[in-house]
Amino acid sequence: MAAQNHVHEKPSADRINTVVSELQTMFGDRLTTNMTVREQHANTTTWVKPQPADAVVYPETTEEVSSIVKLCAANRVPVIPFGTGTSFEGHVNAPYGGICVDTSRMNNILDIYAEDLNCRIQPGVTREELNDYLRDKGLFFPIDPGANAAIGGMVGTRASGTNAVRYGTMKDNVLSLTVVLPNGDIVKTASRAKKSSAGYDLTRLFVGSEGTLGIITEIVLKLHGQPEAISAAICPFPTVKHACDAVIAAIQYGIPVARMELMDEFTVRSLNDYSKLDLPVSPLLLLEFHGTEPSVKEQAELFGEIAAEYEGGPFSWTVKPEERSKLWKARHDAFWAVKLLRPGVKDVPTDICVPISRLAECVDETRRDLDESNLLGPIFGHAGDGNFHINLLIDMDDADEVARMKAFMERMVHRAIDMEGTCTGEHGIGQEKRKYLEIEYGREALDLMLTIKKAIDPLNIMNPGKIVTWQEK
Repeated sequence: MAAQNHVHEKPSADRINTVVSELQTMFGDRLTTNMTVREQHANTTTWVKPQPADAVVYPETTEEVSSIVKLCAANRVPVIPFGTGTSFEGHVNAPYGGICVDTSRMNNILDIYAEDLNCRIQPGVTREELNDYLRDKGLFFPIDPGANAAIGGMVGTRASGTNAVRYGTMKDNVLSLTVVLPNGDIVKTASRAKKSSAGYDLTRLFVGSEGTLGIITEIVLKLHGQPEAISAAICPFPTVKHACDAVIAAIQYGIPVARMELMDEFTVRSLNDYSKLDLPVSPLLLLEFHGTEPSVKEQAELFGEIAAEYEGGPFSWTVKPEERSKLWKARHDAFWAVKLLRPGVKDVPTDICVPISRLAECVDETRRDLDESNLLGPIFGHAGDGNFHINLLIDMDDADEVARMKAFMERMVHRAIDMEGTCTGEHGIGQEKRKYLEIEYGREALDLMLTIKKAIDPLNIMNPGKIVTWQEK
């Protein structure tokens, strides 16, 4: 196909107007060109400059999404899928304009197959909505990124969260997808069977594709039975390295920890202020154990013994639901809480992930780099996976500070990759981390990604400018 037919620049006003006019006829007040709404659907949760789409449309069915995509494909107009907009790396920006497809009205829980431990939902259902619905059925969905994200977006970014150390990430908990392809065709990637050896694994092709290969309109998810007993624990350590070493030892020992979260002293201090807690202000592990009453007691006590070997303590744990909920609500509020450490500046969240054996070393070097760069950046994250986050607090009007921030982020990513890790454990690539893909995977792997993109989306209309682009080759 001729290069001029690929979306690599903003479509003409005539083409945009044609699509908007036809969508207005089809969707009425479920389409808007209001600038405030458009800006709200651009990248608003972090430092990446917002780039609004030309219009926002709110479909309610797979067939409606298909009609939108067919119209956009016919006019070479980009399509940008949108869930709740909580991503950090510019995933929902529209660098070439186009139509933002907001799936928030596609929020139906279609089927619960309790005996099979799975369910079928639309992409606009949020993780909290699903678990509220499942609570009286004795089931739960374990993937829990800090934000109350839409599950369609969680599939798109291959999200994980605090439970991933035991229950895996989105790629481990999606059985099947219904996807609208860039030409408007509707495909189902798999059955509800627990496993299959039939053909290519199309489901995982779309998990983590960030809307660049199609729009997810239905999801079949694995569910889990609610544990008989749950205990939560906290354990302070003298240094972050001591805490990380205890994490490594616990995993190597085989304790089936459900959650194992690391917080440095800056994060703990901010959580105490924000959530009215009284946690010891030092590097801290926040843990959770699932199982029977005897097993969670045994797990907690065993971890306490391991922590003591790494100078951790006092170790305390509880099975009271209200105390557990308060602790985990505080952890999920860390993104907002750390802003209190430096009010009035911009928070710049980023993440990396390394093999668990390199976690202590990586965190230690990263903290030293932050201090030497004179940057404030609380560290917290999913220590059981080797994945940690830094929320840099930056005065964006200070050019020198911004330069130091960018240099630090470059070093942080290279450090992770040098340790055989990845530039992102769960935030995804979007616009901001595209430059690291070749470093991490090599040119051949990036070319293969681009080949897949071109085969499925030859017009480059589906969320262009994310992960890989035509300019890559």
